[in-house]
Amino acid sequence: MIYKTTVTKLGALASDFLAENILILFKNNAPEELAEYCVLHQENQLIDNIQPGDTAILAGQAFVVTAVGSAVEKNLRSLGHITIKADGAKEAELPGTLSLEAKSLPLLKEGDTITISR
Repeated sequence: MIYKTTVTKLGALASDFLAENILILFKNNAPEELAEYCVLHQENQLIDNIQPGDTAILAGQAFVVTAVGSAVEKNLRSLGHITIKADGAKEAELPGTLSLEAKSLPLLKEGDTITISR
């Protein structure tokens, strides 16, 4: 296990991004103006570097990691904030983006877990 967290709340507009296969994660201390767009979660612990080929499990659904932006690990450690995009990209579009295989992301709910393992 490289990373694990538990969803504590969904911002009112967080599900709007699902149509684009995007989830925005932020720890519970997200600024109010951002929280409504985010999947909020508990303190998280990143144990190792995330690499393409790792497996992300969101609410029980497995996805292969295809690309890791240059700021993903730093942002996860400091803010618990990244953008998850199920676009199958081989290079992350932005430094804070974690790309997963291209398939529909699940609608997360309070209590769901997000894990990444190798």
